[in-house]
Amino acid sequence: MDIADDADRLQTLLYSAYDSDTVREMERPLLDDGVPLMRMAASAAAHVTMTLLDDEDLAVEDARVALLVGAGDNGGDGLYAGAELANEGAHVTAIAVGRSLHEEAFGAFVHAGGRVLVLDPAAEIPGCTTGFSAGEAGERLQAAVEYVQGSHVIIDAMTGIGVSGALRGIAGAIASSLGFDGELPDRPALPNNEPSSALPLVVAIDTPSGVGVNDGSLPGPYIPADVTVTFGAMKPCAMVPPASYACGRLTLVDFGFDIDDCVPAAEMTDGDFVTDSIRLPQLSDGKYSRGVVGLVTGSARYPGAAVLSATAAARANTGMVRYLGPQRAQDMVLSSLPEAVIGKGRVQSWVVGSGVPTGDDEAADTDIQRETITALLKHYALQEKTGSNDDARNESALGMPPIVVDAGALDLLPGKVPAQVVVTPHVGELARMLTRLDGNEASVDKVRSQPLACARRVHELTGATVLLKGAVTMVVGTDGEGNERVILSGRAPAWMSTAGSGDVLAGMLGALLAQQDDMLAEDPALVPEVVAAGAYIHGLAGAIASRSEQRGWHRPQIYGQSKKQHFGEIGHPIIASNIIGGIQPAFLQLL
Repeated sequence: MDIADDADRLQTLLYSAYDSDTVREMERPLLDDGVPLMRMAASAAAHVTMTLLDDEDLAVEDARVALLVGAGDNGGDGLYAGAELANEGAHVTAIAVGRSLHEEAFGAFVHAGGRVLVLDPAAEIPGCTTGFSAGEAGERLQAAVEYVQGSHVIIDAMTGIGVSGALRGIAGAIASSLGFDGELPDRPALPNNEPSSALPLVVAIDTPSGVGVNDGSLPGPYIPADVTVTFGAMKPCAMVPPASYACGRLTLVDFGFDIDDCVPAAEMTDGDFVTDSIRLPQLSDGKYSRGVVGLVTGSARYPGAAVLSATAAARANTGMVRYLGPQRAQDMVLSSLPEAVIGKGRVQSWVVGSGVPTGDDEAADTDIQRETITALLKHYALQEKTGSNDDARNESALGMPPIVVDAGALDLLPGKVPAQVVVTPHVGELARMLTRLDGNEASVDKVRSQPLACARRVHELTGATVLLKGAVTMVVGTDGEGNERVILSGRAPAWMSTAGSGDVLAGMLGALLAQQDDMLAEDPALVPEVVAAGAYIHGLAGAIASRSEQRGWHRPQIYGQSKKQHFGEIGHPIIASNIIGGIQPAFLQLL
């Protein structure tokens, strides 16, 4: 492998996540060849732990380390790591939450002087007292929690990638006592994602215990980590919120997996990914060939959304903006954007719904924008194929220009639509969409704890490309061959959670979609790519406007590669108009 190929491979590793079954397939050839993956993983975890202690000015020989260890290979990784730390002089106590331990790793741990506390009376661990009473089991659990709380470092090796669902039994009780029970992580959004100085520090082995490894959910008790040392390849929980917020700083130990033929479960955008979706002006271009965005946004009650969406679209590399809306909104758009054209005409994309009342708003019945949007969206409705007329109508719908359906237009979406229909809900709007489409009440809390699953469900029910807004924005679409594709963007600083930010995003998405010529109709797989690129540029514009280096997701550090510690700027508050001011500098930075 030459240097360029190796760099491409590392870039893919840093920005791709693979489900647990795929990771096992990638591990198998190395294990069959006798590569000591467990020892390699443990050594990396031990060295990361010692670095953490050094950062806190704690000598290894003075450190108290609590090792939470399960019965599987993840527990083996933890025991070998504990053995290395004990050999360096640390005081390491393994708290066994299961009925057995990895035999060879346990032997190495005991040989290094590690101590063991067994919590399950039915355990069969050599040399350890078992068969104790229920009362003593409760006392041991309490003693374990107190010991862990008084430690300098917790190494979390209770569960690995083979566990799904909520933690139960002793592991669940430990996680509930030390961490959270289904609650979302709640901490300030800082720019460097560095571990807190509060002790004990938590080092998770591969994944934090209790998180949804493959879907990023938080199904029950879990232990949030300050650092997660993950092995071989990223798992979805390292990228997909809310689990990604519980991973802390990520360190990836590269085992040299062959990833060429492996399809990631989720991809994270970066600058190189985004530039492929930006169309550079050509010598033969005119305003029409550069893309025309049509907007049915704003309303008599919320005219500001029309201004924000129109000005954002105009600044995001498009040739022209057409605006349709009430007189007051028209006047405000023209005052802010005299280049805008009022009225119907040729467009290469549509943006609808920003600033338009929802169906349960008292102004909805008399709002002319909802009437216009309803009539437009009818052209995108797909019919079940029962005859030639339906085939013709579906061909017509598939040939329609891409459309961004935002805010007040989400409840007007027809049942089934093609992939060039892009819906852009926040968590509350997605909950309402799910309730309407699925027929079952979907709470906001459910969407917050299982956002990817909920976004997938809306994509499944509608066929639309779904963009779920958040600190890490999720895009769920198609790969063009009937398979699902998940692309994430974690570039946005938390300062962007402000009124009108979504209106700006909708306008930018319309602009990027409009400039793709006919490529989106020819290759539907490009739709989620362009949409995710729009989310990234939106986040970058907000970062420039707020002067913030904080972001929703920080890429991992490759273990063994030195990285200078960097404390970035937290930044300052912004409003939506400031984000628009950051769009052009964002394009300049990307290009």
